[in-house]
Amino acid sequence: MNIWEILNKKKKYDDVSYLEGFPIYFILGLWAFICLFPIYWVVITSFKEAYVVNDGPFYMPFVDFQPSLHAWEFVLMQESVNTLRPFYNTIIISIISALITVFIGSMAGYALVRISYRPKIASIFFFLLLLALSVYLVTKLKLDWRIVVVSSLSVFILFILTLSRKFKSSLGNNDIGFWMISQRILPPVVVVIPIYIFFQQLGMLDTYQAMIITYVAINIPIVVWLMRDFFYNIPIDLEENAALDGASRFRIFTTIVLPLSKPGLSATFMLVLILCWNEYLLSLFISLTDTQTLPLMIASMNTTRGPQWWYMSVIIIIMIIPVIMVALFLYRFIIKGLLVGAIKG
Repeated sequence: MNIWEILNKKKKYDDVSYLEGFPIYFILGLWAFICLFPIYWVVITSFKEAYVVNDGPFYMPFVDFQPSLHAWEFVLMQESVNTLRPFYNTIIISIISALITVFIGSMAGYALVRISYRPKIASIFFFLLLLALSVYLVTKLKLDWRIVVVSSLSVFILFILTLSRKFKSSLGNNDIGFWMISQRILPPVVVVIPIYIFFQQLGMLDTYQAMIITYVAINIPIVVWLMRDFFYNIPIDLEENAALDGASRFRIFTTIVLPLSKPGLSATFMLVLILCWNEYLLSLFISLTDTQTLPLMIASMNTTRGPQWWYMSVIIIIMIIPVIMVALFLYRFIIKGLLVGAIKG
């Protein structure tokens, strides 16, 4: 049964009277108004003078107020306001971070679906103990970090090969998945100071590398959690047949699994891109001037004179246009996946 047969069995659009459809259309129209009005408010505010914004709410151009390009000229043409650099920084950092995050997170999510992991709880605690001891030896006793790392890894491997076998308690894939998503429960403000000190000691503050590494690390858990559900729906028979033909697990993942999970990849990429695009707190601490992003630039418009809404509105419009374009491009893949799922169901 295809999707058209399913739709034909339902009540046709022409059979619905205006009286029956009015509550539905009213609710949809009200919800569309609630969603679109903030965007409309931002757009018209970008064409207002400062005194118009301060005098009160005016919503109708050429009726309530006379539109002006003052804010656009100031943001785009004024030499003291460098809008292009934060714009390029946001695009480069967000897109690269989202691509790396989705690829690594997808591999981790696929591994949690197809490979059974049974890490020993004792091994995990021993690793944390060695990590704490290594930090103490490097920071307090000033030992060479390379010697400490090599020694700690040697001791840990020796523990894995010998004593860890005597312990029976272990974790499963579901425990690992829950631990991954629990990292998103932790507020970023808790870890922002350690991250700042870490990159400061490495001399990587205000660099693309620091921003991308941080964004990838903070968003990988949610990608793993989301992609696991998409991989569960892919028939394992396809992978088993490819394995019988001699394909490696990595080749199966790149040539079979990823193409079949395009809707999930598109939706997950869109979500991660938005999270990276709108990130403010981490960018505030890690970036200074060279890697400043648009969220920081918008916040800088809140001066001692108060929020400069007319300038902020222009930057907000510039900020949301690329995201809307990416969403429209990925929309076809997401809808295609929904239709395939409907036909399959």
